[in-house]
Amino acid sequence: MSFLIAFLAFSALIVLHEAGHFVAAKAVGMRVERFFLFFPPKLVSIKRGETEYGIGAIPLGGFVRITGMNPDEELPPEVAARGYYNQPVWKRIVVIGAGPAVNILIAFLILWVLAFGIQQPSQDVEQIQPGSPAAAKLQAGDRIVSVDGVSGSQEKIADQIASHHCQGKQTDGCKAANPARVVVVRDGQKKTLEITPVYDASVDRSRLGFAFGLEDANPGPLEAARISVDYMWFVTHSTVSALSHLYEKQQRDQLSGVVGSYEVTRQAVDVGAREALTLIALISLSLGIINLFPFLPLDGGHIFWSIVEKLRGRPVPFAVMERAGLIGFALVIGLFLLGLNNDIGRLTGEGFNVR
Repeated sequence: MSFLIAFLAFSALIVLHEAGHFVAAKAVGMRVERFFLFFPPKLVSIKRGETEYGIGAIPLGGFVRITGMNPDEELPPEVAARGYYNQPVWKRIVVIGAGPAVNILIAFLILWVLAFGIQQPSQDVEQIQPGSPAAAKLQAGDRIVSVDGVSGSQEKIADQIASHHCQGKQTDGCKAANPARVVVVRDGQKKTLEITPVYDASVDRSRLGFAFGLEDANPGPLEAARISVDYMWFVTHSTVSALSHLYEKQQRDQLSGVVGSYEVTRQAVDVGAREALTLIALISLSLGIINLFPFLPLDGGHIFWSIVEKLRGRPVPFAVMERAGLIGFALVIGLFLLGLNNDIGRLTGEGFNVR
């Protein structure tokens, strides 16, 4: 069942990407011949108006075929005016950019909705380690106000507790020379407790033996949007950085392909809806980003050559774009094969793990 959900999620991202191209092409008056989920050979299709809609047999993507994508193609007079290369540059850029834009928009909307349920570190005690110094005086639900007059984030509180050292050599389980003054709010009242930290060699610091919890952040719509954009920018930067360092073995080994993405999404579905939606958003964002790379046959390649044409003031010879396209095609196939090789290695070895 989880594999089916992952498959449907991928299919939806592909359809929506191609729908971006399709709707934009129709909106600016271009003629769309075919709208297909997956690549040929054709499994099933139906024609409505001037467009054939169908499903292919190879589940590695999808495509929209617009009339006149080859400038050297001879077109019947009745459709030539609506051909791709007979349109202004700005229309071509809008049509090509619409696909990645839809993927980026989908990612934003999913992350924006998820941001409303985001949690942040709280100052409330959630767990207390049995037998620890905290067990004698703290209670679950206590809100930590300060430790030795230091207030603020969980990290600041933990650092202040860790500043209490044992007399002489720090050995596992030794008690600090001085107790920590812990101010808490319990049942609406402030209490000051003196608790002596104990050194824990496993983490090389003094501890009281309690864990903070989480609380709902409850962001407003604009704050949720900011959280989403910040996260998308982080992912974008990480994606571009990783791809630009593929000459490093560590980065090459991290690359995943279609099979791996299916499997990780399937595992995320098993973990929970939030994890699955987050991963779908990240995959959608990655599809949008990678498609904007300036290499044919990617969308970014078409945009790049359209801009070059605008700057030159005349069309770029199709033969030049074809040769450039061979380089881009080789790069895309190379990445695909590298990702597939890694996927096979993971699936036959340790496998994927999103937990």
